[in-house]
Formats: sequence, structure tokens, C-alpha cells
Amino acid sequence: MKRDLTQGSIGKTLVRFTIPLILSGLLQQVFNWVDAFIVGNVEGELALAGIGATASIYNLFVTVIVGFTSGVSVLAAQKYGMGERETLKRILSSFTLLLGGVFFVIAAIGIPLTDPVLALLDTPANIVSVGKEYLQILFAGIPFLAVYNTYSAVLRGLGDSKAPFLSVLVCSGVNVALDIVFVMVLRYGAAGAAAATVVSQMTMTVFVIGYTVKKYSILRFRFNRIGISKSIIIKGAKYSLPPAVQCGTSSVGNLVLQRFMNGFGEQTVAAITTSYRIDSVIILPIVNFGSGIATLVAQNMGASRQQRAKKVLKTGSVMIAVVSLCLTALILVAGGGLISMFGLTAESVDIGKSFFLSIASCYIVYGLAMALRGYLEGTGDMLFSGIAGIAALGVRIVASYAFAALFGNMVIAYAEAFSWVVLLIVYLLRFLQKQPQNRSAPDNSADKPISSRRLTSPEGAMTGKNEGG
Repeated sequence: MKRDLTQGSIGKTLVRFTIPLILSGLLQQVFNWVDAFIVGNVEGELALAGIGATASIYNLFVTVIVGFTSGVSVLAAQKYGMGERETLKRILSSFTLLLGGVFFVIAAIGIPLTDPVLALLDTPANIVSVGKEYLQILFAGIPFLAVYNTYSAVLRGLGDSKAPFLSVLVCSGVNVALDIVFVMVLRYGAAGAAAATVVSQMTMTVFVIGYTVKKYSILRFRFNRIGISKSIIIKGAKYSLPPAVQCGTSSVGNLVLQRFMNGFGEQTVAAITTSYRIDSVIILPIVNFGSGIATLVAQNMGASRQQRAKKVLKTGSVMIAVVSLCLTALILVAGGGLISMFGLTAESVDIGKSFFLSIASCYIVYGLAMALRGYLEGTGDMLFSGIAGIAALGVRIVASYAFAALFGNMVIAYAEAFSWVVLLIVYLLRFLQKQPQNRSAPDNSADKPISSRRLTSPEGAMTGKNEGG
């Protein structure tokens, strides 16, 4: 596949770039499902609730990594559009060292703090021990996730969405095999599922590094020669800190909501956390189309093709709307059956079905919000996007507590759907605000030689069949 996303049919380019992202996201979620599915059916509902109770804690670190590296991806895409080849190598080396080191320290600190954190979240006493051993083992994989996401982000910026898919494919295979051995055969329970996850994350990281070294000569580097570039870190922080702060704040907010949910008892915890596992898979096409829009817009803005960037938003919005409606129909029909696969009681399954009925009709709202967010982030408007996300989270938390007496445990779904409406309105207003400025900006693509906008490699590392992605 051509990696210059500033040329050709927007619809076809967006689909070709996004499908591998969707598939890799699906595989990532599937191996999370495997943990829950095997543990729930082998160890029972309490063990599953224990794993679910740790989700918001672990996701705090994962979402910060993903948020930060989403900014790295936008920076890499813009530099690619500008034709700045050497800068890509410095971006990769600088953020690999920085994030790998930072999250190694965080993991080392986090392991002994699991007890007080679980207590702070008012975790039900009968699931604390399971949650503790599961979370402590997962911490060991966080530094590897940081390195993997850095490599994946730079590759996406270059237009290569195949590498993350292949990496996660390998990871998923390893995870499923180890889950079967550790949980079903050796009966290590939640600890075995966590160990399988960490080993698979290590494998995924090694694979993506090997893939990058083999396919891209321009991204090969030695840490002792390049190391961390201060100027790159400062430049990258402009793009990466806002989404990282927003994701981190959202995860802290999710901890607050986790504590709120824990107050309804372990049955609601098991039902809603399992529903969210399914929901997170269902909405992946929406999320990844938003990421695809961001990357296409970033490359086109880097190549001074502002009008084409707007067309990316229009085309992407139509696609996301259609996909969202299809996903709504799917979850309304199959949601209950999917929940029942995880070994929950009939009462818990009913709670999960009610959750889906409450939230699925708003998928189209969420989809349009993600399309606008992708456009704004692709233009470099990361700070506003982050602030808007934090504001929407605040609305969700306030609504959850304010209307709990009226809606009971279903307030969790209603509050989230309402926050999506707020997010869409805020992003739309920002988009409209930016239009006069964008209309005054010329589209210089006709004046810019294509060779100055496309990276070519004299070593052949980015030509021919190796340009798939």
C-alpha cells in the first residue's frame, strides 16, 4: 500500500489505512476477552469481578501511553508530509527511551501500592485478593506497552497500519495459548491470566521492533549515538501532553466511576465491566476511523493540502455514521448473548442487556464526535481536544452521582451517553470556529513538487512491496 496519504481517493485510502487498525484493535480486545472468558468459566463470577475491579487502575496507565503516543503519531505524520526524513528517526529514539524509562519506574512503584489503591476504590472485600495478584503481575508489562506504542505510533504516522496489526496478531496467539496452559491446565487462576498477558506483550514489542528494523532503514538507530533529543521532546510535548493529560484525567475519572459502580455490589461490577469489555470491541471501528481521519488530516496539513484535509473529514464522517448505525443494530440483537458467554449469572446478564439497550442508540453521536476529534487533532489542535475530553468526563461524573437515585445502576450508561452529546457539540463548535481561519489558508499542493512531500528511500526500504500497511 502507498504510504503517501495525500494522494488518491480519500474513501479508499481511509478504508485501506483503517481496516488494519480495526483488526489490530479487535485482536487486542479479543485477548482481553480471552482472559475474562477463561477465568469466568473456569474460576467463576467472583474471580471475573476481581479482574474487572482492576480494569480502571490498569487502564489509567495504558490510556496515558496511548494518549501520549497518539500525539507522537500526529507529529510523525506531519513531518512525513513535510518530507523531513531524519526527524522521524529522532522522534522514534527519543520517545522510546523516554517512555520506556518513565513507565519502568511507574511499574516499580505501582506494584507495592496495589493494596491501598484497591482499598481507596472501595473494592468489595471478597474480590480484593484476586484483583491484587492480577494487577501486580500486569504492572510488569507496562514498560513494554510504552515501547510498543511508540513504535506503532511512528509507523502509523508514516502510513503503515499493517505493522500494529501483525504485532497484535502474534501477541494474541501467544496470549490465547498461554491462557489455556496457565488457567485451564495449570489452574493458576487470575494470576495465570495476567502472566499470559505480560508475556504476550513482551512478544508483541519484540516483533514490532524487529519489523521496523527490517522494513525501514530510515528508522534504524543506536541509542548510544542518537539517544534523546531535547528539541524533539519539546516539540513532541506540544502534541503529546494534551491527549496524555486528557487520557490520564479520564482514567482518574474512571477510577471515581469505578468506586461509584462498586457501591452497587459485585453483581453489578461483574455485569457492567463485562459489558464494557464487549462495548470496547464494538466501538473499535468508530475509534479507529477517528484515528485514521487524524493521520490523513495530519499528512495533508503537513503537505499544505488544507482543502483535502476538510474532504477527509466529510468522507470520514459519512463512513463513521454508517458504521455506527450498523454497530447499534448488532449490539441490540446480540448483546445479551455475548454477555452470557462469560459465565455470569442470569441476573448479571440481565443487567448487562439493560446497559446495552441504554447506550447503543447513541453510538452515532459518539462516532460523529470522534470524526471531528480526528480532524481537530490532525490539524494540531491537541490542547482543545484534550480540554473537551476532560470537560465531557466531568459531565459524566456529575450526571452519574446526580441521577443515581432516579436511574439506579443504569445511570452509568445514561451518564456516558449524555457526555457523548456534550462532546459532539463542543467539537462541532470548535470546528465551526476554525473555519474562517482555514478558508484563508491556501492549498499549496499544486505548487509543491510531489518529491518534496513523499519520503523515498534510496536503499529501497520504503519502496515496492515493502510499502504495504
